[in-house]
Amino acid sequence: MESVPEHCPGTESEQAGKASACEGCPNQKICASSTPAPPDPAIPIINERFSEVKHKILVLSGKGGVGKSTVSSQIARGLATDENVSVALLDIDICGPSLPTIMGVEGEQVHQSGSGWSPIYIEDNLALMSVGFLLPSADEAVIWRGPKKNGLIKQFLRDVDWGYQDYLVVDTPPGTSDEHLSIVQYLKGSVCVPTMS
Repeated sequence: MESVPEHCPGTESEQAGKASACEGCPNQKICASSTPAPPDPAIPIINERFSEVKHKILVLSGKGGVGKSTVSSQIARGLATDENVSVALLDIDICGPSLPTIMGVEGEQVHQSGSGWSPIYIEDNLALMSVGFLLPSADEAVIWRGPKKNGLIKQFLRDVDWGYQDYLVVDTPPGTSDEHLSIVQYLKGSVCVPTMS
């Protein structure tokens, strides 16, 4: 894998492929010929919605079956033992949503109101949102490409009425794929909790 030049301006910069740091980069022509993508209009909306969330925790690992969902659920439950703390748990493992089962709320339905989708409350101070609540049955498969997964993650962040939360714990799928890139793009200032592979 080629390394990125030290002072790379990035593909979204007007200087992409044109800056002196780009000289010698194998992608210089590609970057110079591309029009920078405009910023995602959802980012300011999501930033505003999550501006009062004090702590954002991402649980991730490079492989599956190592306990990310268990760690996520235990962090959320542990934080929620303090009745003065409000915790949101977000399951972005779109193809393998296990948190509804782990948290004992499998089969619950998400409701929509004027302020957005309502997450499922496990306790008065512990809310969960997962694609598992949107499927007709737990046996239903989700076979989506990246853009559709990213769209749902954006919708969870933009359209779920989380209300005020002290903590947001995010359970991610295995690996380092589109879901990880999306959540990091939308949730600036997150702390990552890697689980051991």
